[in-house]
Amino acid sequence: MNSIKLDAHAKINLTLDVTGKLDNGYHTVRMVMQSVGLHDDVTVEKTDDGQITLTCDRPYVPTDDRNLAVRAANAFFAHTGLVCPGLRIDICKRIPVAAGLAGGSTDAAAVLRALDTLFETDLGLDTLCEIGLTLGADVPYCLRGGTMLAEGIGEVLSPLPAAPHCLVVLCKPAFAVSTAAVYAQIDDHMPDVRPDTAGMCQALTQGDYNGVCHRLYNVMEAVTAVRHAEIGQIKDILLSCGADGAAMSGSGPTTFGLFHDSDKAQAAFDRLKAIFPDTHLTEIL
Repeated sequence: MNSIKLDAHAKINLTLDVTGKLDNGYHTVRMVMQSVGLHDDVTVEKTDDGQITLTCDRPYVPTDDRNLAVRAANAFFAHTGLVCPGLRIDICKRIPVAAGLAGGSTDAAAVLRALDTLFETDLGLDTLCEIGLTLGADVPYCLRGGTMLAEGIGEVLSPLPAAPHCLVVLCKPAFAVSTAAVYAQIDDHMPDVRPDTAGMCQALTQGDYNGVCHRLYNVMEAVTAVRHAEIGQIKDILLSCGADGAAMSGSGPTTFGLFHDSDKAQAAFDRLKAIFPDTHLTEIL
């Protein structure tokens, strides 16, 4: 096998709580993460030129070692000691960039999985996650996917029962958010309202869709929404169209709504798409 193509799925946060800050500057979190159907296509192909090259259909995506996918390839070869014969990585980008959906992390995870297959290294998921953690805290989750409780800096993962199936409308307004700036503001003013992550885990265990929807909460939303009125606007539209629950994902600015009713989901998608072009209709995996 000389080439492999993988789906690299986006994630949303059903809950997100910041629980502290370590001496090294990293923040500790407690959150429930969920894979959704929206994905990038990542193709990895062996070449014989000794180079690692990356192409992407979005011109604003960096194609050098600023891209986590390139860094993932370098980390794989550094860990295994294999000599890279040459590699071409191509990313067809569907996940919005700098959106709180782990788009870069999931591409990096796909590259690690692809290389493990192409070079028949059989590293196992635990080792791939160790490599992934050197790239970013979300990469281990993206390697595993599904429904997970994430703790530590996001790398301590505990599987949860699969979330009840539903449709998801994702909407990213036309700006990016600095995760570092959001964390800095949380350090200065820790939010009073915190998510009920234990209750979310219980709702998932019971297959309680309404319980899941009622417990959607992200402490970062209180910070990002104050600076960007679009977050509240998107959330209001989702709820007015019949979303069963809505919240921001990650540090934002993507905001999502969960829907059991496909007609309501389509109506929300149509209404938001007319205002915010980077809107997507997908589903819980």
